[in-house]
Amino acid sequence: MTATGTGTGPGPVPGTGIRLTAPAPGWSIEADVVVVGSGVAGLTAALRCAAAGRRTVVVTKARLDDGSTRWAQGGIAAALGEGDTPEQHLADTLVAGAGLCDEEAVRTLVTEGPDAVHRLIRSGARFDTAPGGEEIALTREGGHHRRRIAHAGGDATGAEISRALVEAVRAAGLRTIENALVLDLLTDADGHTSGVTLHVMGEGQHDGVGAVHAPAVVLATGGMGQVFSATTNPPVSTGDGVALALRAGAEVSDLEFVQFHPTVLYLGPEAEGQQPLISEAVRGEGAHLVDAAGTRFMVGQHELAELAPRDIVAKAIMSRAHEQGVEHMYLDGRHFGAQMWESRFPTILAACRSHDIDPVTEPIPVAPAAHYASGGVRTDLRGRTTVPGLYACGEVACTGVHGANRLASNSLLEGLVFAERIAADIAARPAPEPAAARAAGPAPASAPRTPLPLLAPEARGAVQRIMTAGAGVLRSAESLARAAAELESIRREAAEASAARATHKAPEPGVEAWEATNLLCVARVLVAAAQRRTETRGCHWREDHPERDDASWRRHFCITLDAERAPALHTTATAGFPPTADDGLPAPASP
Repeated sequence: MTATGTGTGPGPVPGTGIRLTAPAPGWSIEADVVVVGSGVAGLTAALRCAAAGRRTVVVTKARLDDGSTRWAQGGIAAALGEGDTPEQHLADTLVAGAGLCDEEAVRTLVTEGPDAVHRLIRSGARFDTAPGGEEIALTREGGHHRRRIAHAGGDATGAEISRALVEAVRAAGLRTIENALVLDLLTDADGHTSGVTLHVMGEGQHDGVGAVHAPAVVLATGGMGQVFSATTNPPVSTGDGVALALRAGAEVSDLEFVQFHPTVLYLGPEAEGQQPLISEAVRGEGAHLVDAAGTRFMVGQHELAELAPRDIVAKAIMSRAHEQGVEHMYLDGRHFGAQMWESRFPTILAACRSHDIDPVTEPIPVAPAAHYASGGVRTDLRGRTTVPGLYACGEVACTGVHGANRLASNSLLEGLVFAERIAADIAARPAPEPAAARAAGPAPASAPRTPLPLLAPEARGAVQRIMTAGAGVLRSAESLARAAAELESIRREAAEASAARATHKAPEPGVEAWEATNLLCVARVLVAAAQRRTETRGCHWREDHPERDDASWRRHFCITLDAERAPALHTTATAGFPPTADDGLPAPASP
């Protein structure tokens, strides 16, 4: 691991020469834009690019409606209510971000957000309205001083947004490739994006490894929650976009800031994989956090009590549990009554009852679990990364909006606003040349693309257990050093198996091996950043450095992979990010 001075400047970024071990593409298609992901960010970007006349292909890892967006319960935050303003939304976001938000990015979000939500409604999304009227019903969540969270179906906001966008994509006739895992970025001889390789799972129009050739690639692949044993993320969230970007030479930032949602249904110490989320909106409507004795332990710890920012609530739950020698706390909403549970939180009620817990009559056992990556592939306000032609939006991106801790329900809004900005940037550029003139060529001679040793599928569980033990809610120099060493051991064993393939059984290329390899990549970068940040800030909690240190650490890491395929960290001079790339084109008009 290396580190040098202050951040990087604009200009082309050479590729790393690293790619996943995979068969050569057996088929290919041509497009102007390929969007990888089918959540709110990906489908919004695709619809806007198609509307601008660009031939757009959507690639998604499962079905169109199986991404992270559909699991979003709480809602989408925007200054839509009477008396609320973008400035107030800005202030709440900056407080939650603990000094590391890019204020210009946040101002863009909160200013363009209300109109973006109304455009989403015109696209077919139906939000809950106040009783007896057509005005959007708004609620509160943690960190918000105003009721500004729009929701749908009570606690099924993401599912409604996903439904509306999927229907719009199908109505527009966009070309989609489902059940496809993106593998690597294609670049031309000048290092410019020229498409992606991907593997389609199962039979269909395309099968096996292929390529989509396009001069613009939009990563909207979601998060990386599956790097931990217990998460609210769906199984597809294996950090594929971040890993692809790192192999392509792009910078990532703020990966150490993983938000652990404070109220996830506790199903026991051995629970693994996707866990049921108990939305922050439940606390927004007045549910109380209590210990086994019924004591409200958040009162007096923060002016907003249970509605404090998520990092504060998660730390309070962990601290109280450690004090009492238990594994979880409780969320008490019994005073809501059956009718409110059934009408406002039907999804959560059903999830709890499926595990023999009835929130109407008993408190819900809750504990923090990995929920959201505040960091990701570093972008500018147009969604451009440090690799020309590669864009990122949604959870896979680091726009600077979230800083050290995402404000509740800002994620759907960020995906919406910055996807529109990406489409506007692509539309403002000259129309692509004919396919024959821009066919994907070889990588630059200075960066030959060599295959990356694959992990065996069973290594996925080992990576998750290492990360949960060493880089979970509570971190220390000792726990992080242990995690780094264990992850390096896994990497070294994979490299040795690959080198000795003639005499040892190396993993065969396939979805499970590719996912495990991606998880190891993002895990190593996350741990390297968490080791370097010797302070507690936002959702990064160092037990051995419990105080926030603005003098030393009110800045970011810009991280790439070095020649040895290890994380290389460069520290920014300030809390702001350096430019990504200056191509001389004027900024597109706002949507």
